[in-house]
Amino acid sequence: MDRFSANPAMVMDLYELTMANGYFLDEESRDTRVAFDVFFRRNPDEGGFSVFAGLEQIVDYLDTLHFSAEDIAYLRSLNQFDERFLRWLEDFRFHGDVYAFPEGSVIYPGEPVVTVIADVVEAQLVETEILAQFNHQSLIATKARRIVQAAAGRAVSDFGARRAHGNDAAVYGARACYIGGVAGTATVLAGQRFRIPVSGTMAHSWVMLYEDELLAFRRFAERYPHNCILLVDTYDVLNSGVPNAIRVFREMRERGVQSRSYGIRIDSGDLAYLTKRARAMLDEAGFSDAKIIISNSLDEYTITSILDQGGQVDAFGVGERMITSRSEPVFGGVYKLCAVNRDGKWEPRIKVSDTVEKTTNPGLKDVYRIYDEKGTAVADLICLRGEEPDLSRPYRFVDPLRPWKVLYLENCTARKMQVQVLKDGRRCFDPEPLGEIAARLRRQLSDEIWKEEQRFSNPHRHYLDMSPAYYEMKMDLLAKSH
Repeated sequence: MDRFSANPAMVMDLYELTMANGYFLDEESRDTRVAFDVFFRRNPDEGGFSVFAGLEQIVDYLDTLHFSAEDIAYLRSLNQFDERFLRWLEDFRFHGDVYAFPEGSVIYPGEPVVTVIADVVEAQLVETEILAQFNHQSLIATKARRIVQAAAGRAVSDFGARRAHGNDAAVYGARACYIGGVAGTATVLAGQRFRIPVSGTMAHSWVMLYEDELLAFRRFAERYPHNCILLVDTYDVLNSGVPNAIRVFREMRERGVQSRSYGIRIDSGDLAYLTKRARAMLDEAGFSDAKIIISNSLDEYTITSILDQGGQVDAFGVGERMITSRSEPVFGGVYKLCAVNRDGKWEPRIKVSDTVEKTTNPGLKDVYRIYDEKGTAVADLICLRGEEPDLSRPYRFVDPLRPWKVLYLENCTARKMQVQVLKDGRRCFDPEPLGEIAARLRRQLSDEIWKEEQRFSNPHRHYLDMSPAYYEMKMDLLAKSH
């Protein structure tokens, strides 16, 4: 049974059910309101930022969450859960409130990207699916953004479905790639579900089926004259493939075919060298508008290398290294309790660790992105929930990693990053078109985020600071914990 026919309510770790069962049976804890933060600890590939993706799937999951009779029967068969808890699950729906950054936002380690506020039983049950969507799509969107950046304005298409880790990863990965900036996907279901432009070229099997390469190219051109991208590396790129492609393009021109898109694809070999030679051959033959598309195990590093060597490329088809984020295949997002409501008052909670980055940021909080007078994002600021920084005059920013540093900023503007997306378990915003989500990311990287944060090597670290009041609260809590 695949992901699209199974009930996503059952996508959870067993311990979530055992914890929820335990809370349910504890009458003092059952109705306790709690808050969990979703955050991550480091950017993939030692980058300077990450991209938030997957919110639409998180919201849809929570908005429709339920357990079927088949689900309850299976859980009953495990002989681990009280019958009262199982009967409660029969009528379950999520009643919590959820706050999140807008999808397509640039995000940084340590800040709460999503906050779930609900009764403890409900909040515990939803951890795995929230993290699965957050971690996977944010990882792939971040990787796609790096690859698109390396392509320097040339189109990038997702060719990764056949190497993805299953249907879920292929389809939602294509969605995340589009948020990250790719022009389209070869995955048909992703095109159908999310209205992503779909594209594809020719298979090696097409060339190999016919008696010779030239006949294969001719037959393809007859059937697809307006999208005639010929795969030229089945036998010999420069001595066979490109000359045969040129011959077919010349025949098309003689027949009066005005192709909207034509050219060649190279899928193997020394791509920098081959594209330079192929470009010269096409230009000499009078086909300077023929496109050269390359594929074959590409990522931001190989693309950068090919272009630095003068490779002549119009578009890239990127497969497994993007859809699996091969260089760093784990995003590392976590779901941690940050506050408990006792008698109508929120009490902060903190997890303490000898590993500094595993000590959590406690309490209900607001995150502001701080902009200078030019509109550039100079820092993110964590404040107590409801606290509004007055940036019209010098305001102290506390660096939690270097609290002895004295930094004051003024004449800045602050934008609260989290917005409410669910109220009492129901969606409270209209679904955004995927193109608008992708455009949000483009605007941020073009207009707001330092270019120094976007470089691949040794990027500038974006400051995640704390208000003095929030920092003092955290230090008091740490002192009490010891």
